[in-house]
Parts: sequence; structure tokens; C-alpha cells
Amino acid sequence: MLDPYVLRKTPDFVAERLKLRGFELEVDRFKNLEHRRRTHQVRTEELQKERNRTSRMIGRAKANGEDTDVPMARMREVNGELKSLQGQLQEVQDELTSYLCTIPNLPHETVPGGFGESENEEVRRWGAVPEFDFPPLGHADIGIRLDGLDFDAAAKLSGARFVVMHGDVARLHRALIQFMLQVHTEEHAYTETYVPYLVNRASLFGTGQLPKFEEDQFATCGDEQFFLIPTAEVPVTNLVRGDVLAKEDLPIKRVCHTPCFRKEAGSYGKDTRGMIRQHQFEKVELVQIVEPARSYAVLEELTKHAEKILQYLELPYRVVSLCGGDLGFSAAKTYDLEVWLPGEQRFREISSCSNFEAFQARRMKARWYNPESGRNEPVHTLNGSGLAAGRTLVAIMENFQRSDGSVGVPAILRPYMNGLESVVPR
Repeated sequence: MLDPYVLRKTPDFVAERLKLRGFELEVDRFKNLEHRRRTHQVRTEELQKERNRTSRMIGRAKANGEDTDVPMARMREVNGELKSLQGQLQEVQDELTSYLCTIPNLPHETVPGGFGESENEEVRRWGAVPEFDFPPLGHADIGIRLDGLDFDAAAKLSGARFVVMHGDVARLHRALIQFMLQVHTEEHAYTETYVPYLVNRASLFGTGQLPKFEEDQFATCGDEQFFLIPTAEVPVTNLVRGDVLAKEDLPIKRVCHTPCFRKEAGSYGKDTRGMIRQHQFEKVELVQIVEPARSYAVLEELTKHAEKILQYLELPYRVVSLCGGDLGFSAAKTYDLEVWLPGEQRFREISSCSNFEAFQARRMKARWYNPESGRNEPVHTLNGSGLAAGRTLVAIMENFQRSDGSVGVPAILRPYMNGLESVVPR
């Protein structure tokens, strides 16, 4: 959630910044709501002061044996008006809060302009794109030839956008997760964390998925509603919801492996074949909770942590800075890591690393005590995929494919697979 103070003081500036991401702030609506709130708030405070004065007047009159009919009558009038006004104030505050919850985060000043994927700004590349002496296949065909990916079985069990893995392909997928966790805990000093896969509404509100993106979530039925997590970002970030952290507590660095569940409601017809866009997939997530002054340095650090996995795996990739129109709802700035896929002859996203500044923290009421200001202030939250395991598996299958149908295992992964050097057709 945006800082209400900034919105109140500079609504036109906020509106101009939000245009960078294609969002039209209803300035007049906000100003009207804010005017009504302020008017009701001022009148409420005036009546509360009058009630206190009248109460003291009644007390003195009673002590002196004087008539209290007039002040008692006024007290009844004040209480009646106050009750009505408090209801109106609550109503306008609820309307204002509901509107604030629909406003996305302000893009950071370094975010490039543009409204689509083609306008994202390339920052750097790493690794050489492989050359083949045969036409490279896509991962779906490779996986079927290896008898390692079974989309028909998944469709029988669940429907479209699912996969069943077998044999050494399933083993490679598991090895990737173990490898990622080990690198991030041992080399990058993250604490491994295990969390529930079902969360409540407050958790999804805190990180910004609700209320705007409820249609994208898988929800349970029954008296108590839960949501399947779309990413470990939700439960891990919400661990600090409602907390006031000490300076010594920061930074908090967590790495978490979970399955992720997404309806992919807006992706009809996109990537329907293969593992690029699925309803269920595995991901290793990096989360940091930090002091605001350090958050952009931490964004660079966290992005490099995710990059390190791709470098160890010898997978060519590029880093792009997302343009305003391509930013996620809660993000102030995002770097996407895009890995090269020979089967598609293009780069595809494998990780998003974002700084949300205080946007999520305000929704979660997650604060730290700032000894310099002497106040409790919102922390800054960041996260990034470190990496999406399924897409990493896809990248390995396509970049390490061989003409005989086998797939090489990157050297760094072989100890996790008992020395296996290649996956061969069964």
C-alpha cells in the first residue's frame, strides 16, 4: 500500500509516476474521499472535546448542587451526533482503504518507460548460447523421448498444465532443488525455512495478491477459507506481519522451497504445451527483510544470488530491468533473469527479483524501530526466485541435449545424482 501521507500531499505527482505503469489514478475521487474523511475527522474531534467539556461541567454542577438539565440535554445531542458521525467516518475510511488497496506501487525512478515485454531494458548477459549440429528440440519432445515427462498421464489425473515426471528426469528435478538450497544457505547465508502451503486471506492481502488478484488463486471451500500459495513469498514474507523488529534483527534472509499453485487465469492459449506455465510447480524462493536505506543495494545482491545458480549450471542468460508497464502490482523495481532456450530460440524468464520497498510492509504492519528517528517505521521487503525448479530443468534439457537423445547433467549437479553424467532414453 502506498504511503497515505505522500498521496495526500502530492496526489498529482503520484498520478504522474503511476502513468509509467499504465495506471490512471483517480485524483478527483481520492481528493473527494480525503476531503470527506478530513471533514468528518475534524468534526468528530471537535465533538469529542465538547463531550469532555460538557462532562466536566455536569460533574461540577452536581458537586455544587446545581441544575444539570441543560448540559445533560446538550450531552445527549453531542452523543447522538457523534454516533452518527462516527458511522459516516468509518464508512468513508473503509471506502478510502478499499480504493488505496487497488493502487499499485510507485515505480522506482530508475525503472524504464514502456508497457510491454519488448520494452524491458537489457542490463547484462552471461554465457555463450550453445550451437548444435542438429536441430535442437524443445523440452517437451526431449522429455517424452527420455520417458521422463508424461503430460498425458498428468491430464488424466488432473487436466491441462500439469506434468508427471519419471526416472532420472524426476531425479534431476529433485537434485536441482537440493543444489539450490545448499548454495543459498552455505554460500549466501540464507536460513532455510519451511512453511505451510495453505495460507489465510490476511497473508495474501499482506503481499498484495488480494483483493485485486483473487481470481488467480486456488481457494478451499468450507467454513474456514484457505488459499494454496502462489509462491513461498506469501508465507515467508508474512512471518514478520504485525511485528516490530529491532535494528539488530535486520537483515532477515530466508530461503524456502515449496510447490506453487496458480490458476494462470489470464494466460489462455499461452504455453499450453510443456512445463513453462503450469498450475503446479516447484520453486526455491529468496526473501529478505531489510532497513529501507539498504534495500536497493540488497536488490542487486539478491539478483546476483539467483544468477549464481545459473552460472554454476552453465546456462546462458540475460538480466533485464522491467519497464513500468510490465511491473508486478506490488513491485517498485524488478529484474528478470531470462535463460536461453534453444528449442524456442529465445530467452525466457526463470526468475524475478523485486524490491517492494514499504508497499507490502504497510499492508502487513511490519515495522522496525529506527533508533535515529526514535520511531517505528515500515521495513522494506524483497524477494526473488532462486530459481524456479521446473523452468531450470527445462533449460538444462534444452541446452544440454545431444543428438543421440540423451541429456548431459551439468558437472555441478553430478554429486547430487550419484555421479550420473547423462540422462538417457529408458
